Amino acid sequence: MKDYKFTPTHEWVLVSGHHATIGITDYAQKSLGSVVFVDLPSVGDSISQQDVFGAVESVKAASDLMMPISGKVLEVNDALTNQPELLNEDPVKHYLIKIEVKDLSELDSLLDFDSYQKTLH
Repeated sequence: MKDYKFTPTHEWVLVSGHHATIGITDYAQKSLGSVVFVDLPSVGDSISQQDVFGAVESVKAASDLMMPISGKVLEVNDALTNQPELLNEDPVKHYLIKIEVKDLSELDSLLDFDSYQKTLH
């Protein structure tokens, strides 16, 4: 996971060129418990870094999703609409959204894997 960047609010981002895939961390899905609903933005939405871009609800709690970096939504993982529990199975494989990155320098404000792991203890 060395190429991934993380937020203190437990989202991950993987950038390839000017595109990025965004999801929640394994820690987040374990903390939430059984996910029962996922609310995601629409394709074409432009979202700024640290803005709320959706929510994940479980049997225990609801949690806002915070945007790790600014961008325009290119793709939404529609499978999560009908099967939100996929996030519990594999939160990396079952990403939330894919975006076109607005400003790659925003990655500098995110945590690398080791720094993120230290926030969990």
